[in-house]
Amino acid sequence: MLNIDAPTTRASLPFDRLVTVLKDAFASGCEVPLRHNHMVTVAPGEPGTLLLMPAWNAASGYMGVKTVCVYPGNHRRKLPGLYSTYILYRAETGKPLALIDGNEITSRRTAAASALAACFLSRKDATSMLVLGAGRVASLLPYAYRTVRPIRRVGVWDINADQAHRLAAHLCADGFDAHVVDRLDAETCAVDIVSAATLSAEPLIRREYLRPGTHVDLIGGFTPAMREADDACFDGTSVFVDTDEAVCKAGDLLSPIANGVIAREDIRSDLAGLCRAGHAGRCSAQEITVFKAVGTALEDLAAAAMCFEAVANH
Repeated sequence: MLNIDAPTTRASLPFDRLVTVLKDAFASGCEVPLRHNHMVTVAPGEPGTLLLMPAWNAASGYMGVKTVCVYPGNHRRKLPGLYSTYILYRAETGKPLALIDGNEITSRRTAAASALAACFLSRKDATSMLVLGAGRVASLLPYAYRTVRPIRRVGVWDINADQAHRLAAHLCADGFDAHVVDRLDAETCAVDIVSAATLSAEPLIRREYLRPGTHVDLIGGFTPAMREADDACFDGTSVFVDTDEAVCKAGDLLSPIANGVIAREDIRSDLAGLCRAGHAGRCSAQEITVFKAVGTALEDLAAAAMCFEAVANH
């Protein structure tokens, strides 16, 4: 059984290849049971959460499960609040193949799935983007998008200005024309792509900020209480999701649906439908497209198998 550390996992998942692997995975599909969610109470008043995300694919011969431990109280212990691991198995026999760094799997597959959606939903001539957030996933978005669109200019906004400046400097060192954005309005959002990867509970993107032709990418919020865009962003726009699970658990969709701004039936397609050519994606240069993702174990399995094969065959 291989033990694949974070640097090796990262090096094994270049975005240009990972986007293609995810496209094939969404097109072919796999078995993805509902994730398990368990509350773990050991220390009084400091509960943790254990998430189990299994998936398997008979065609590829792989099965896997991601475990995620979320302990918000860890900051008092000067420890990370989240730990994630991935175990990959041979589907036919259950033989363990590899223990893989789950944080790298999650962050890289999330950014790659965002870029995959943009292949169908953003304009082909998109050169500018605004990134909301400067954390692990947000910091990867320009690199993932650069493999599918000619992205050159990147604005960075984060609630922590120092973190935004650090990310912008890093992006500049890697060839982007990057700068920090200190506010969100119609001027700063006048870009081809607005991509949000935050944990915000209040809408950050408002419809009046968006110009025709913008692609809006919402990948940070994954609970009913999280919001990255206001209800108006879904009014008269072309809305897409990664999976049907997004409609059940994402506040960005639950609110406009509950308020009658959009009906569930108005959602144009999920990512599998786009990858299978069941929907063409963007239809016009003036269209505003919105993609809402909450993540799926299908992406984890595809990325883990790609990582394992790269290491095992090295």
